[in-house]
Amino acid sequence: MADAAPILHLISPLPHVSPFDVNMAADAGYVHLAPYSRVALDEVRDLVQDMMFSRAPAAAARTGLFIGGKDAGLALDMAEIARQSIFPPFEISIFPDPAGSFTTAAAMIARVEQALKATRPEGLKGAAVQVYGATGVVGGVAAIIAARNGANVTLVSHRGLGAVELKAQDYARRFGVTLACAEGADEAQKFALVPQADVILAAGKAGVEILNAEHLSAATRLKVAADVNAVPPAGIAGIGAHDAAAPLPHGVGIGALAIGQLKYQVQHLLLKRMRETEHALFIGLDEAFALARELTV
Repeated sequence: MADAAPILHLISPLPHVSPFDVNMAADAGYVHLAPYSRVALDEVRDLVQDMMFSRAPAAAARTGLFIGGKDAGLALDMAEIARQSIFPPFEISIFPDPAGSFTTAAAMIARVEQALKATRPEGLKGAAVQVYGATGVVGGVAAIIAARNGANVTLVSHRGLGAVELKAQDYARRFGVTLACAEGADEAQKFALVPQADVILAAGKAGVEILNAEHLSAATRLKVAADVNAVPPAGIAGIGAHDAAAPLPHGVGIGALAIGQLKYQVQHLLLKRMRETEHALFIGLDEAFALARELTV
């Protein structure tokens, strides 16, 4: 049933499904969209099986499940329950991307890798990467992707080690990555950290400057800095939102809109791929990063 209408079901544990994701799905060609809010983990199985059993097996792959929210761990748990709930010949396609974090982090690391290879041919392999705003969903996922591609990643916390240590333990359990943790709450701690970084990723709260010009001047090993904050002031001083590889005191800077443009392409193309498929897809971190890499070549 290649002519069966594609349907996208969007679930979220939050009070509202993200309008961003609804718009993205519509722009990717979905005409039939069904949003579900306040979805609990124990409700996922029944919802998924209602999605899959209500269509002929040949149309199952044209049924898509998009998982949103703002919690990467919860979205991954929902995705795993969804995967365990489907079986031949009723497999549906599944795409977790909570708060756009998987596609944003994939775009961020792909842009960083692209810029890094200009001065460091081995790219991320062995690079010292510091992630500021690491307790947030984008920062945490970016750390995972960087670590899975050979980087030595440090999660930097501005509110004590406990929060990032819990994240590091969770990521180690889920993805088998080893992440270091450090405190960066005050000036002395930041000045001690930045000289050790080849790459700095800023994924903190919008409109908050994390590193200033003096910090960047002290970052003498820095090759690439990237910031996903598009709300002034920038998370890293001196990086403009549109900067793709703009010179900094040391290394180059990549801004939020340069990352966001690639993120938009990645999410759009993955949604389109899911809408057009004849075989059920699972779209996770690996698929998002592979496409982001492909688009930066």
